[in-house]
Amino acid sequence: MTTAQHLETIDLLRSRDFPEEPGPSDVGREGPGFHIAELNGRVGDGHNAGADEDAEAAADQRAVEQGALLDDLTRRWGEPGVFNLVTTLLRVERDEEVPDPWRRLSEQMEWLYLWQIEDRWIGVGLSDFQLQTVVTEIDPP
Repeated sequence: MTTAQHLETIDLLRSRDFPEEPGPSDVGREGPGFHIAELNGRVGDGHNAGADEDAEAAADQRAVEQGALLDDLTRRWGEPGVFNLVTTLLRVERDEEVPDPWRRLSEQMEWLYLWQIEDRWIGVGLSDFQLQTVVTEIDPP
């Protein structure tokens, strides 16, 4: 996907109503108060050197895509905050109540670049397998 397509997905999610029940969506997952979109495909697990090289190249490509998307979003909305999801995961592991989408995101990535635009939070993060965005009305924990 291109940066323009990523921006289009984020704008689409910003304009969408939130569902009453959690479940899959056309771009990822959603639930009461949130949408999470997978902005690029998952990388399959490989068991040979060629597959490892492909996975490394795909990871490099995701990092480049994230950088370009962050640049465009920063021009649009200003500098993002950086939200540490590691501490959120620690809270989850201590059985503290952490609502989705924060619980789900903390299980997938360490950091999220985050903007608050009007009454919604918009975040972009990079997991081991994909570039993701979240649009939520639920405040970070």
